[in-house]
Amino acid sequence: MNAPLATPRTDALPAILRLRRTKVVATLGPASSTPEVVAALFDRAVDVFRLNFSHGTHEEHRRRTEILRDLERRTGRPVCVMADLQGPKLRLATFAAGRIDLVAGQTFRLDLSLEPGDATRVGLPHPEIFAALVPGAELLLDDGKVRLEVESHGPDHAETRVISGTSLSDRKGVNVPGVALPISALTAKDRADLAFALDLGVDWIALSFVQRPEDVAEARALIGGRAALLAKIEKPQAIDHLEAIVDLADGIMVARGDLGVEMPPEDVPTLQKTIVREARRAGKPVIVATQMLESMVTSPAPTRAEASDVATAIFDGADAVMLSAETAAGAYPLEAVTMMDRIARRVEKDPIWRQMSDAQRVPPRILTPSDAITAAASQVARSLGAAAIVTYTTSGSTTLRAARERPEMPILCMARSAAISRRLMIAYGVHAVIGPVPDGFADKIRGAVRTAATEGLAAPGDLVVVTAGDGDGVAGSTNVLRVATVTTEGMPDMPECKAR
Repeated sequence: MNAPLATPRTDALPAILRLRRTKVVATLGPASSTPEVVAALFDRAVDVFRLNFSHGTHEEHRRRTEILRDLERRTGRPVCVMADLQGPKLRLATFAAGRIDLVAGQTFRLDLSLEPGDATRVGLPHPEIFAALVPGAELLLDDGKVRLEVESHGPDHAETRVISGTSLSDRKGVNVPGVALPISALTAKDRADLAFALDLGVDWIALSFVQRPEDVAEARALIGGRAALLAKIEKPQAIDHLEAIVDLADGIMVARGDLGVEMPPEDVPTLQKTIVREARRAGKPVIVATQMLESMVTSPAPTRAEASDVATAIFDGADAVMLSAETAAGAYPLEAVTMMDRIARRVEKDPIWRQMSDAQRVPPRILTPSDAITAAASQVARSLGAAAIVTYTTSGSTTLRAARERPEMPILCMARSAAISRRLMIAYGVHAVIGPVPDGFADKIRGAVRTAATEGLAAPGDLVVVTAGDGDGVAGSTNVLRVATVTTEGMPDMPECKAR
C-alpha cells in the first residue's frame, strides 16, 4: 500500500524536539508493538523505527507500520520506518538428540544429507559453502562458540577437525570467515519481504550480509527508487570494497554482531571508526548497531561498559545508534531508549566531543559548489551563533551535506516530498517537517524563518542560516546562502525577517 502523507503541523500539534543531534533507532517486536508503547518510544527518544524481517510475520509488520503511520498523522511529525532484510542465514541441520558434545581434536563431518546428525557428522544444506572451501579454512558455528578447521572437502561434504568448542545444538548459524561465498545478499525470502516492505511504504531498506558492490546494485535495481538503501557492513569481504559500497548505498550500518564473529574482536573498534569516517566523507548516514545496551534486555540499567560503547560510537561521529532486542523483546524498552537518549545528550555536551567532531571532518572526494555552500553555511552559523540551519532540498542531498558538517545547531529540513522528509530523519541533527515549500526565493526565506519559529528552533531575535537553490525543484542546485533574523512582527502566522 502507499504510505499516506502526514498532516502538516499546526500550532495545535505538539513540537517534538530532541535535545541531541545523534539519532536513536529502535527495533519493534513483541515487547513494543502496541500503539501506546510505540507512542511512548517516539515521545521519549526514537527517531527511526526498525522492522526486523528475520522475525515476525508480514501481518505483524503491516500492523506495526499502520501504527507508525497513524502516529505520524496524529503528531504531524515525519516518522521514519526501516525494513531490515534477513539475508542469507547459513545454518546447520538437526541432531537426533537435539544436542551433541564435542572434544577438541576430534574429526567432524559436514555434508548435504538432512538425516539427523550425531557426534560424528551433521547436515549443512548449503552447497555454496562446500564450493568455496579450501583446506585450512575455518568454519565458525554458533557465533564462533565452536571452531572447525577444514582438512579436506568435496562438492557435497567437508572433513573438519574441532579446534575449540564443547557442544552444539540444532540449527546453529555458520560463518565462513575469509571466504567470499558465491551467493546473493538477497534470498527468495528477502525478495518476497522486499516487495512486501515496499508496498507498505517503508522509508529505508537495510540489506544484510553485503559482500561486494554488486550486492548493493542488485538490491537498488529491485527497489527502483521507492525507498532509500542502507548497506549493512558485517562481512570482512565488504571491507575490501568499502568505498565502492558506500558510493552505491544511501546509508551504511556498522553491524558489529557478525562482523565481530568473522573478524578478531580487537579489529572491530578500528573498523567501526574506518566505516564511520568513510560514510561521513561521502555524506551518507551511518548507524552503529548490535549489542549496544544488551544487558537491558533483562535489566533496567546498562553496564558501564555498554554506556561507554554507546558514547564511543557518538564520539566516532555516527549519525545514529541502534537498539535491537533491547526494544524488540526486552523487559525494559522504554528505559533502554531513555538511556540511549541520556548518553547521547551527555556526550554532546562534552567539549571534547565538539573538538573530536571537528578534527574528524573529512572533505568529500569531489568538491561541488553545493558542497562549498553547505560547508560555508555551517561555518557562518557557528560564527554568528545562529539558532538553526535551514535547508531546502528536493532529493535530500543538501540536507545530508549539512549533516556531514556536524553543526552544533539543529538542521531544519524543508522538503517538497514527505518521503524525503521521513528518510532524512535518520541523519545527524536533522529536524524534518512535512508541508508545502514556497516557490519564490524571498518566500522561501520567510518560510524558513516562520517554520524555525513555529517548530521551536528559533525565537525572536535569533538568526537562522538558509541554504537553497535558485533552480526550483532541481536536485543538486543549492547555490545560495542567506542569514535571516526572526522578528516579532507577524508572529506566529508569518514572522517578518531581515535577510543579509
